[in-house]
Amino acid sequence: MKDWNWKKLTITLFRVAIGWHFLYEGISKLLIPNWSAAGYLANATGPFAGFYQWMAASEGLMKIIDPVNMAGLVLIGLGLFLGIFIRLSSVSGMILLMLYYFAYPPFGGNLFGAAEGNLYIVNKNLIETLALLVIFLIKDKGYGLYAHTWFQLKKGTPETSGPEKSANLHSRREALKNLATIPALGVIGLGAFREAREYGVDTLSGATIQIGGADIKELKGELPKGKIGGHEFSRLILGGNLIGGWAHSRDLIYVPSLFRAYNTEKKIFETLILAEKAGINSINIGFPTMDTMLKYKKMTGSKIKIIIQVAPDMEKKDYFVNINKAADGGMDVIQVQGNWCDWLVRDNKMEVIDMMLEKIRSHKITAGLGAHTIDALIACEEQGIIPDYYMQTFHHDNYWSAHPRENRIPFEVDGERHLDHNRFHDNIFCLFPDKTVEFVNRTKVPVMGFKVLAAGSITPEDGFNWAFKNGADFICVGMFDFQIVNDVNITIDVLNKLQGRTRGWFG
Repeated sequence: MKDWNWKKLTITLFRVAIGWHFLYEGISKLLIPNWSAAGYLANATGPFAGFYQWMAASEGLMKIIDPVNMAGLVLIGLGLFLGIFIRLSSVSGMILLMLYYFAYPPFGGNLFGAAEGNLYIVNKNLIETLALLVIFLIKDKGYGLYAHTWFQLKKGTPETSGPEKSANLHSRREALKNLATIPALGVIGLGAFREAREYGVDTLSGATIQIGGADIKELKGELPKGKIGGHEFSRLILGGNLIGGWAHSRDLIYVPSLFRAYNTEKKIFETLILAEKAGINSINIGFPTMDTMLKYKKMTGSKIKIIIQVAPDMEKKDYFVNINKAADGGMDVIQVQGNWCDWLVRDNKMEVIDMMLEKIRSHKITAGLGAHTIDALIACEEQGIIPDYYMQTFHHDNYWSAHPRENRIPFEVDGERHLDHNRFHDNIFCLFPDKTVEFVNRTKVPVMGFKVLAAGSITPEDGFNWAFKNGADFICVGMFDFQIVNDVNITIDVLNKLQGRTRGWFG
């Protein structure tokens, strides 16, 4: 090892590491079917967001940008790794990295910055750009093909000069050192191939992001829509459990923490982006997650419609505090939360529900009323308390964990969870399906069914069909990113082939 020039070796390792990063990023894109940077560009943030979004909106431009991006990464990576056209590769790499940097600059709110930690101004794209600047400026480029005799003769203008020139051109040892990047590339490439074959391609940086691994091109068509008040909503609405972290996991106590660990803010935002691209234009959320949705809309420019659930402050007898905050936050629709509707009806305080609905309408906002127990909505209707739409738990009970009908008690959905398997244990949300269907089919306002899969106990094909067939105008479903395209396709298929629905469409 005494014959090695350690300064040159260090420069070589520095250059090769950056080269491999570029090369593998490019190869990973080639290995992902139908990969495109369109989603990445369409949701760009920062002062130049309009420029990136303009590119993403042009199908013709994307047909050029995608292959140029992939080819650029591969060629830059090869140049730096093997040590050929180093200065050109460095300049090209700096330009590409700066394009990535300004697509999501680490200031003013950055959708994907969380993947790299807490950042301000400096992120890995900027650091790598500065590293390439160093490689471009320094005289000694390390070991590489550029210094090999054959390449120097072909090129005619060696990048080395002075006393080292003769030694580099004629020394057999130096020649072998300059060729060493070739077997090194082979070894690392073989390792990467085996890794990808066993575990799949796993890259998440800049324009390599492939949201959820789902292929948006698998969509079967456009998701049908309907109206509630003055708003047009997709028939399939995204549920708020995604953001809130409510899992309804029965006695599987580890699931809620697993659910929240997966759905980080970054993952939530990626899922929302994918949902919108798939045609889902609305989400129903709990009040505590309003700030998360406002942040998402600010950062991405999203037009997603937000239906927010609100509760009264009974302790302070301030029934409108959350309604006013939701209205000030620009929420599209405000809905009295389902469990609170149940409790207020159970406790003979229906006047609070009536006042809350009127307060929502005073803001000129569509007013909804949710419930878990159909008895609550029946009681409200009998008192003339009619919202602009109902949101009701709506699923059948033909699944294993549903406890016997004779043991079900009105208003128990948000009550005590029993150890007795024959009693409620967070296992059913539409306690009386037949009674619920009867109410839904006679009401004259739109109905949004939720918990249509009984928190994962019913397949989407079964649950969606049952809900729409029995009168739901919309369904609200909590979805992970990897479920969205499939659920949209199922909704389209169900609505196209729907049979047996007797209720007209409201909305």
